[in-house]
Amino acid sequence: MAKRTQKAKATARFGARYGVSVRRNAGSALAKKNAKYTCPVCHYRKVTRQSVGIWSCSKCGHTFAGGAWEPFTRASDANSRILRRSVEGATTADMAFIAQQAALDFERKAAEDASEEE
Repeated sequence: MAKRTQKAKATARFGARYGVSVRRNAGSALAKKNAKYTCPVCHYRKVTRQSVGIWSCSKCGHTFAGGAWEPFTRASDANSRILRRSVEGATTADMAFIAQQAALDFERKAAEDASEEE
């Protein structure tokens, strides 16, 4: 008999129920939740999820708050980037990112102004 979970992985328990897209989304969420992540303190790949939003490193014992499915969210990445910039100053990559965001904002505002004039 064939291996049932080769393609379905953690969502094989749902069988044919709920639809493909729902099972796919559930599978990606479960994979993020159960994965091991790198510890921000000891830099070992030992961070696991304890409960919703609580992540703990099994090597150094560091426990911290994070996202529900991943320990580091886009907001936490942005906060760490802001803190790093305030301490070290902006790098060239940071300046390029800032310029790109400013250009996108300018284009968006120009498009809004053009649509208002019409």
